[in-house]
Amino acid sequence: MTALFTSAFIYLAAAVLIVPLSKRLGLGSVLGYLLAGILIGPTLHLVGQETHDVQHVAEFGVVMMLFLIGLELEPAMLWKLRAKLLGLGGLQVLGTIAAIAILALILGQPWQVAITAGCVLALSSTAIVLQTLGEKGLLNSPGGQASFSVLLFQDIAVIPMLALLPLIALPELTAAAHGAGGHEATLFKGLPGYIQAPAILAIVIGLIAAFHYLSHPFLRYIARSRMREVYTATALMLVVGIAALMSLIGLSPALGAFIAGVVLADSEYRHELESTLEPFKGLLLGLFFITVGAGIDFELLRHEYHIILALTVAVMAIKAAVLYVLGKTFRLRGTGLPLFTLALAQAGEFGFVLLSFAVQHGDMPEDTAERLLLVVALSMLLTPLLFIAYDKLLAPRASRDGLKREADVIAEENPIIILGHGRVGQLVDDLLLSCGYHTTVIDYDVETVEGLSRFGVKSYFGDASQPALLEAAGIAKAKLLIIAIDQREQAVAITEHVRRAHPNLPIIARAYDRIHVYELYNAGASAIIRETFDAAIRTGRTALEVLGMDAEKAQEISEFYYHRDRHATQQMAEAYDPNLPRFGNERMAAIAKVNRAITREMIAKLLRGEPVDWQPREDSVTRHKG
Repeated sequence: MTALFTSAFIYLAAAVLIVPLSKRLGLGSVLGYLLAGILIGPTLHLVGQETHDVQHVAEFGVVMMLFLIGLELEPAMLWKLRAKLLGLGGLQVLGTIAAIAILALILGQPWQVAITAGCVLALSSTAIVLQTLGEKGLLNSPGGQASFSVLLFQDIAVIPMLALLPLIALPELTAAAHGAGGHEATLFKGLPGYIQAPAILAIVIGLIAAFHYLSHPFLRYIARSRMREVYTATALMLVVGIAALMSLIGLSPALGAFIAGVVLADSEYRHELESTLEPFKGLLLGLFFITVGAGIDFELLRHEYHIILALTVAVMAIKAAVLYVLGKTFRLRGTGLPLFTLALAQAGEFGFVLLSFAVQHGDMPEDTAERLLLVVALSMLLTPLLFIAYDKLLAPRASRDGLKREADVIAEENPIIILGHGRVGQLVDDLLLSCGYHTTVIDYDVETVEGLSRFGVKSYFGDASQPALLEAAGIAKAKLLIIAIDQREQAVAITEHVRRAHPNLPIIARAYDRIHVYELYNAGASAIIRETFDAAIRTGRTALEVLGMDAEKAQEISEFYYHRDRHATQQMAEAYDPNLPRFGNERMAAIAKVNRAITREMIAKLLRGEPVDWQPREDSVTRHKG
């Protein structure tokens, strides 16, 4: 028992000390866990043979990860990304497998080992790439979206790879694995293939049907208990049960978890399942990567460093070449092409999973797997250098050559679209998100988009005056457009275009001053908010209180003035003529004089405590079309 507690403390202490430092240095959590494993294993020799036993437990984190990946695969999102997902993603995986397999065959490896190596090295690091792109505000750029599509396809491709590897195992290695007890007995072991295949298929179909029809009422029943620990136990039970069933029928537990996740992707309890399982997945995956790092054979690296380094460079060069050709083919321009090429040039965390799986099922000799494990780890360690090269060399050069950043790809359609993410747009967006609404925010300032992304605030880069960008954001299905940009003419032009194209869409527009209000009103805005109006009213109310007026009376007067001013502004907006000088419109001047006199007379009555026979219209300078 003492040894167990000691080992647990060593693993946890290594993670707690190394991973935060790794993230602070910009290396990411996956590399942090690998470095923690290297520290307690090959470096300090604090752990030994028990690492392999711990790894078997930690592999359950991979099962959870695939379940959560399945949960995130919403059909609408997949359909919107279908071209890049199947085109870019499919060609990248197949092209890289083919290129690396050819290299392995040239080096004298059997075709089974060559294909296995291609599968292992074709995958990139989802954890490192998505985290880095998110931190740099590049995830929604064309290069970032292309990278995301490829990573998503790679995650899905792991499933057929896990199904393929046992079918192409080397006979001599398969026999050795059987002799060592490498394969557990399954439910259909010993039965003819023509019976096994239909039986397994029937169980998988039954599993899908059960999750589709029974999971929703079952999860609803559990949720009504309002016991967090019971819901946690239920989420774990689902994943453990799927893994056990898949193992029992001879399939990969990860495959079953992925299928179950996809079936539950549209469930109302999807987000609850994600938040419940995320800590367990993170901890077990971290433990898995620690065991991988602890198991790295640095003696092998010391003796064969020239071979390992050459293989690492060759693999990254092959992947970069495939990515560059695909980027050109799919017309990635500007900074998107170098970003796409460099971001995915490394191998990934699923490579460790496939290597472990390949050795267990006899697809690859253990010494070959040890070399490839070093290649995967070294390529991941070099990834931060690739992003530094992009930031410091390639992106500035592309900007100097006039290849500016293209508008981000907007892969979601939310009911509310906000244009502008400055001092007004940020607050409006935060308020709406806090109330549970979903927004799509577009801003034309790169520094704002990238800077806010570091604080977890999501927005898209692009010129909102371009109709194509608004259509891509889903304005045809939107329920509300909020224009919060500070360019006066652009705000009016956008309002005019949207009102013509979508006459029934409510438009709330930010106005700079009264003249801007009149312009936006005539352009078709549904509601217009002067950016300094509320602040001016509050300042006036505070001034009344400082001068001795009762706070309640000051509130009444300021609210009355607020409505009277908006009433007058609407009348003046209807009389506004942009062809006349600002102070040359006699009709507007007359309206202003009459309203000013009436307002002062009414406020005088309120101050004397007399009733005022006037009620504001349905929010002046506001109109609802359709």
